Amino acid sequence: MRWLVLTLVLLAAGSAHATTSPALTDPHPCPGIGGFTCSTLTVPLDRTGRQPGSLDLQVAVADNDAAPRGVLLVITGGPGQAGVPYVARLANTLGSVVTQYRLVMYDQRGTGAGALVCPALQAAMGFSDLYPPPAAAVRACAQAVGANRSLYGTDDVIADMELLRQALGVDTWTLDGISYGTFVGERYTIAHPDRVSRLVLDSVVPHDAGFELLPLDLRAAGRVLRLACGARCANDLAAVVQRRHDGVRLFDALGLLSIADPTFHSPADLGDVLHRARNGAVSDLDNLLGTVRSWEATSATELSQGLHAAALCSDWSFPWGSSRAPLAGRSAKLAAAAARLRPQDLWPFDRATLTGNGIEQQCLPWPPTEPTPPAARRLPPVPTLLLNGDRDLSTPLEWAQREAALAPAGRLVVVHGAGHSVQNRATSDTGRVAVAEFLTG
Repeated sequence: MRWLVLTLVLLAAGSAHATTSPALTDPHPCPGIGGFTCSTLTVPLDRTGRQPGSLDLQVAVADNDAAPRGVLLVITGGPGQAGVPYVARLANTLGSVVTQYRLVMYDQRGTGAGALVCPALQAAMGFSDLYPPPAAAVRACAQAVGANRSLYGTDDVIADMELLRQALGVDTWTLDGISYGTFVGERYTIAHPDRVSRLVLDSVVPHDAGFELLPLDLRAAGRVLRLACGARCANDLAAVVQRRHDGVRLFDALGLLSIADPTFHSPADLGDVLHRARNGAVSDLDNLLGTVRSWEATSATELSQGLHAAALCSDWSFPWGSSRAPLAGRSAKLAAAAARLRPQDLWPFDRATLTGNGIEQQCLPWPPTEPTPPAARRLPPVPTLLLNGDRDLSTPLEWAQREAALAPAGRLVVVHGAGHSVQNRATSDTGRVAVAEFLTG
């Protein structure tokens, strides 16, 4: 009879969640941020009711509750990045748009004050997606998160967002996703197309993200280096990768440089550094890699690598299948998938870069968990603006082009000379003007 009692308890819990209206509690002025009220959204840890408990998510809401165009939710990236700490910066970035919309940002589950904390994994990866962590650090993190590790995928984030919309008391809203936030925005729009008025995707992660995106990113490095420092620069990179067998660290460094300085002239001129390294003088390259590595250190409250692993490994598809696949056989399937690719499919990098980067090495030892359910092949016909810098190597232009082909009401704006996070970081106003015209036109 115990199973019957348990079933009745779960049904009662589910009924309670269904009948309780979500609400924002403990409203108070956001510390140090004028014009915004901070509050708490309490959500069930497990929306199915099988796992007890709840999570308190921090929310920042602009005080202009009569904004003529309704709510604009800006979704931050990672996965693992909080939202509330960036509300003042985004309000400034959006300029006059915030007079037309009520700006809202929130900390996704497992981020910010509620971050999943995995000290060894955090120390190994910091801010990076691509620096390879030790397998022992990944396993320790999975053990620390425990049985709840399947409750931090993007499907859970989407369920939280829907509760947030209800708590705000709006029928529809506009979404602006940045980096991983684009993936969340896309998946929410697919799940709730009638709730989204407009969708901005800045530095795009395709909604069907998986292993096949990584060769596109590797090849994009050749294109970006040709733009930044000429054909010689791309050829020098390929030669250095072949000689040093250090493509993973170079791939990681290029991704971060495309965020920090898409000219690739700081902290040292990359073209000159690569050329000297090709000719055997490697000290400047080693110094550059060391500097970039020092930039990657960050705390879990700024970007939680525990959440990053739990979400990414549930969301993505890999050569071994979904996150449900057993650990045994994963390495062999990854190697086989890499062997099927031609050298030109990965140039200026190599197969070792493809299989050894942080995305693969974080998820390869991550224990089997329930995957994020697959989504529809195409986005619904919601008006969509896609933005991408042509020098972005974190979410390269090729990813945005792929998603634009699946967006029937989408328009892609390429910002030349820009790297990652166009609205926040581009020196050109092209992307910000495009967003303002799209949201207010």
